[in-house]
Amino acid sequence: MSEATMTYEKPLPVLDPESTPFWEACREHKLKIVRCLDCGQVRFPPTSFCPHCNSAKLEWIEASGKATLFSWIVVRHPVPKDVYALDVPYVVALVTLEEGVRMPTNIVGCAPEDVTAYMPLKVLFRDVTPEITLPVFAPDRG
Repeated sequence: MSEATMTYEKPLPVLDPESTPFWEACREHKLKIVRCLDCGQVRFPPTSFCPHCNSAKLEWIEASGKATLFSWIVVRHPVPKDVYALDVPYVVALVTLEEGVRMPTNIVGCAPEDVTAYMPLKVLFRDVTPEITLPVFAPDRG
């Protein structure tokens, strides 16, 4: 375990029965989403029933990790300041995965002013604690 993962002091996701498989996959550096076994619709965030057909039959599939930027903001005035002050400016985004679902995330690997609409992205994983790995996205330059 690196020193960075020992001192992570930002809020962490709370795992529940619906999201635990997602976070377990992230820990293995895999991005997984849910697909309905009855209608084939993919969804994120994971839910125990399909919002399209109400089926409870689902499977976890590995996503490609490729996405396009749908929307974003640049945070320059962090709240709470004591938690995020050293991170500004940073990009909070909504990305559209290649599979068609949207996911909130952060954009890393480029300056905030270089972020553009519909830019191609790829998933990266940040191991922040021994239990939690966060998916973030960076420009996909090829």
